[in-house]
Amino acid sequence: MDIRHRNNVTITGNPEGPVVVLAHGFGCDQNMWRLTVPALAEDYRVVLFDYVGSGGSDLAAFTEDRYATLSGYARDVVEVCEALDLRDAAFVGHSVSAMVGVLAADMAPERIGSLVMVAPSPRYIDDDGYRGGFSAADIDELLESLESNYLGWSAAMAPVIMGNGERPELGEELTNSFCATDPDMARVFARTTFLSDSRDDLKTVRVPTLVLDCVQDVIAPREVGAYVHRAVPGSTLVTLDATGHCPHLSAPEATNAAITGFLAELR
Repeated sequence: MDIRHRNNVTITGNPEGPVVVLAHGFGCDQNMWRLTVPALAEDYRVVLFDYVGSGGSDLAAFTEDRYATLSGYARDVVEVCEALDLRDAAFVGHSVSAMVGVLAADMAPERIGSLVMVAPSPRYIDDDGYRGGFSAADIDELLESLESNYLGWSAAMAPVIMGNGERPELGEELTNSFCATDPDMARVFARTTFLSDSRDDLKTVRVPTLVLDCVQDVIAPREVGAYVHRAVPGSTLVTLDATGHCPHLSAPEATNAAITGFLAELR
């Protein structure tokens, strides 16, 4: 199988530079990084891709068994890295992709040398001594709504997830991205995302890690960013002056500055 075709791999930037892999979150695709790529392209070789079931990926490669767990998405990452023979790459993961990156780094430590987690959450459901931001009933209702009317759910939820209500074009973009995703595949990814619990996986991280959270984010509250920071040994936490769950779109300058500053320290 041609992994590059399967995952719609795009390579840009400086062919001689260190490698940065950009990974999108649920309901999105690699186009969500378009405001970040220019900040990296001069100094880094930038690899973008779509998870199977998203964007321009080969939808025929989707199987529910594989993608019903985050490890299936992590295997996508590892296989892309193997196909390109990437070593010691910096993996930048948005939202659920932050946890996918943790799993991929554990699966193939020679491939991933550092992590940047943008608005990460290891568990969305509150637990004893842990605030994920949602009750179990909240998530059940969210998934039930998504599964019964995906397009309606997308139109209602995307602006909430994006935040920045004074800039409705951002919410519209996320809505369009959600609506462009195959509903059946989106349902699987949503269940995998919102029912996941990756807290124990954070203990496996052995690479330099930057955690980026926002001052206000309904999907990943600041308590979650602080939890991730505490759980990942030696990690750096930066709270962006940004609202919403997609700071690489709503506050690209601050997001890019944090990412490039972190990467520069690794060189």
